[in-house]
Order: sequence, then structure tokens, then C-alpha cells
Amino acid sequence: MPENLFKRIVTSFIISSIFLFFLIKGGVYFVFFLLLVYILSILEWIKLSNNRIIFIIGLLFLSLSLTTALILRNNNFLIFILIILISISSDIGGYVFGKIFKGPKLTKISPNKTYTGMFGSYIVSMLIGLIYLNYIKKNFQLNNEIFTLNTSVIFILLISTISQFGDLIVSYFKRLKKLNDTGKILPGHGGILDRIDGMIFAIPGGYLVYILIL
Repeated sequence: MPENLFKRIVTSFIISSIFLFFLIKGGVYFVFFLLLVYILSILEWIKLSNNRIIFIIGLLFLSLSLTTALILRNNNFLIFILIILISISSDIGGYVFGKIFKGPKLTKISPNKTYTGMFGSYIVSMLIGLIYLNYIKKNFQLNNEIFTLNTSVIFILLISTISQFGDLIVSYFKRLKKLNDTGKILPGHGGILDRIDGMIFAIPGGYLVYILIL
């Protein structure tokens, strides 16, 4: 197993465990976790920002995204988990399919992104999303009339697309600064923004889709 892949797997396990701990504890614990992520993300965003206006826009967007995460955690827990799962599985699908099948590049913004990676993001997120929705519809009070098969597929496709778009946005700013990673705090991943780039777009985007469409 390549050293970088091993680091990525170990780091993913550690940060997932930390996230689950604060997510389950909720309350001030989850607020503390979000504030920590917010501060570390801002420190990385300072390096990526081209000017003061871009920095402020990013600052406000991060505030919106993490505030939405808190609202969803407290009021729509099952939907929050769904959005996180779609975002994570999109990232995993894109990484695995891109590494295995390679293929033509998707965009010059992010040289590592490929069309096969994009399709992998949709395939894995669709699989994980539908399995999760099927589980919570059977075991929790979720409106089956809202999350039909059609609406479930549309919702997952939209969130995966938003998540991939967020990844490209952060990659664009990294490319402008000629950086491979936003930081070095997470071995195998890079910085905090490298890890949550898709999520910070998927969370407010997913919440908006859920409110307006579903």
C-alpha cells in the first residue's frame, strides 16, 4: 500500500472518530468543534485569499456554512447525516475511481480531477445515499411521500454535484497560489479546507434544496 494512501486512511479514521464524538455529544461540544474548524479554516483561507474582499466573502461563507451545520444538527439530524454522507462518499468515489481508472482530465482548475472520478463520485454517493435513506425510512419517522425513489435520486445527485463544485472552487484558489494543499495539519489529506471543501458547500446547499424542493 502506498505510504500516502496509508496516511490518508489512518487520518480519515481518526478525524471521523473525532467528528462522530462531537456530533453525538451535541450541545456545547459540537459548538466547540465547529468553532475549532472555523478558526483553522480561516487560518488556511488567509493563505488562499487574493485580496481583502475575497477573504471577507470566504469568511462570511464559512460562517454561513458552519451555522447551517449547527442548525441542521439540532433540527434535522437525519438530513444532516445524509448530506455529510453524500459529501464524503462523493469525495471517496472521486478519489478511488480517479486513481484506478484515470482517464481524461475534467478541468485545468484541478489537474487530478478526471471524468471517471466525477462519475465515481456520483456512483458511490448514490449507493451510500440510497442505502442510508432506505435504512432511516424503515427505522425512523421520515416522510416516505417526500423521499420517494425519484426525489431521493435527485437530492443525492444535487448534493454530490454541489460537493464536487465546492472541491473545484477551493482547488481554483489553491491553483492561483500555486499550492498543492491548503495546509499540512492532516497527513495524507493536507489542510482542513482540503478535507471539508465539498462539505462547506454541500451543507448550506443541501439545506436549501431540502427546504425549497422537499
